[in-house]
Amino acid sequence: MSLELEQKMEAILFAAGEPVELERLAEALGIDRTAARQQAECLMARLTQQGSPLQVLSLDGKYQLATRPEYAGVIQAATDWKRQQPLSQAAMEVLAVVAYNQPVTRAFVDQVRGVDSAGVVSTLVEKGLLEEAGRLELPGRPIAYRTGDTFLRTFGLHSLDELPAPPEEEEQQTLL
Repeated sequence: MSLELEQKMEAILFAAGEPVELERLAEALGIDRTAARQQAECLMARLTQQGSPLQVLSLDGKYQLATRPEYAGVIQAATDWKRQQPLSQAAMEVLAVVAYNQPVTRAFVDQVRGVDSAGVVSTLVEKGLLEEAGRLELPGRPIAYRTGDTFLRTFGLHSLDELPAPPEEEEQQTLL
């Protein structure tokens, strides 16, 4: 693989500051998807081999340049970031409903939880853990929500396929 292409990919991922789709990387570098995936893997390996504080995350077909978790403390101290509040039980419930059933409307979340979830959904959208997935073709054209890349990163997932089985499925498997 070409070190020049690898360096260009690193520059793209650094400048983007958010996950970039494999197709977009391939197009920007003038290579096919397979070659772009190989370049990403080479970049991952090089950063690891060099002991870099950076890593390339693979997030459901997208790639992002990020700092390694072991540097979180020193970064936080240097930038004086406020500690993020842990997610409330209500927020975790909403995330679970959306993650396992997406895309869903707020009304669906309310129905499953049995309480109004407007404030929680709004907070999760602000934090980037939920994102709008468009509007449904139903009366009132309600907004549909889904989890996004921030959700995957926050919970250490590469894709939604890594979510544990929902409790009902676990119970059914135990009974079999």
